Amino acid sequence: MLLPLLHQRPASQRQFLVAFSGGLDSTVLLHRLVQWREQQPDISLRAIHIHHGLSPNADNWVTHCQQICEQWQVPLIVNRVQLLDEGNGTEAQARKARYQVFADALLPGEALLTAQHLDDQCETFLLALKRGSGPAGLAGMPEMLPFAGTELLRPLLHETRASLLNDAQTHHLCWIEDESNADDSYDRNFLRLRVVPGLNARWRHFADAVARSAALCGEQEQLLDELLADELNAATGGDGSLSVAALAPLSAIRRGALLRRWLASQQASMPSREMLGRIWQEVALAREDAEPCLRLENQDVRRYQGQLWLVAALPVLRDKVIDWPSPLSTLTLPANSGTLSLISGGELRAPLADEKVTIRFQASGSLHIVGRNGGRKLKKIWQERGVPPWKRDTTPLLFYGETLIAAAGQFVTLDGAAEAEESGVQLVWEK
Repeated sequence: MLLPLLHQRPASQRQFLVAFSGGLDSTVLLHRLVQWREQQPDISLRAIHIHHGLSPNADNWVTHCQQICEQWQVPLIVNRVQLLDEGNGTEAQARKARYQVFADALLPGEALLTAQHLDDQCETFLLALKRGSGPAGLAGMPEMLPFAGTELLRPLLHETRASLLNDAQTHHLCWIEDESNADDSYDRNFLRLRVVPGLNARWRHFADAVARSAALCGEQEQLLDELLADELNAATGGDGSLSVAALAPLSAIRRGALLRRWLASQQASMPSREMLGRIWQEVALAREDAEPCLRLENQDVRRYQGQLWLVAALPVLRDKVIDWPSPLSTLTLPANSGTLSLISGGELRAPLADEKVTIRFQASGSLHIVGRNGGRKLKKIWQERGVPPWKRDTTPLLFYGETLIAAAGQFVTLDGAAEAEESGVQLVWEK
């Protein structure tokens, strides 16, 4: 069977990386592509298999995929991932890890192909309905979308699983069955095993009707995107922050729509209606002297200088003291915070032989910095220099003994400045 979505692509856009689990759906997809390649030799095919380590059969699945790809002469990448417990369930963790691997593996100009089909779309719609999602969630999975600098394509999205099974049996294909698919404790499996078959039995074209509803929801969201684009651009700064003042006079519905599109523009997970209300009430409308913060998975929504910011959730380093016994060598900071180096040719004095060098993230007392008259507390210096609160406790401070010498990328203290005749050093922070 042909793949219309792919056949419409020009010859210059026929490089594909296939997400290959070895199951029925991806096996049919890869087989069709191999058949197409026999007719169109300009097609470039690669496959990638993710070893999640969740099943005792995972190693056998790798072997199966390797044998299939060798038989069909398709280069195969096998990547083993370790799932992180982020509190959002095994399915979500596995999906996140899987798509990160896909993004890293893609070559320039190569599109990612996944094998979701019409029944998957129906399940996705019902899961979104169960969560109380709006049109954006109910729109389900698009047939194509931008991904990792290229595209993600779902060429089987309009076919039922029954048609894929018939195709596989007709061509005598072999595939693996993941034993976890029989576990209805997973929401998607519960729908697949217990709910959707009954709906399809009662209404033969139920999945098609769901797909149409999802498409209509997607069209409504696209229309809203177009209608609100100018307003969102006007409220968004060049640094990606969002003006609280621009949102304040709007109705709650319009403001919520703009907030959702702002979050989507920064690749954030979509918040629930309750969370959207909390962003406005607890962050945007927090008292003037507050430093509000609301966590969205691995990102924080913050307010600073009348703007909403979406920033990566930062580690707590405030009380850390890190020894730097060899300042001429590179120092790796904790929590993926980067590296520090002291190199020649800067305005800092080098440490004396008896001065212990450490990195800290807070400093007390009145500080005197180069280019500024009088002493100031560190908090006041951060404010004067326009450093947002979320960066203040993660900016490395260089100490010689108990004396603050410099803040990486920010300032040098009078105690840390090199004399005119000295050959100074420079503190370099690679983030």
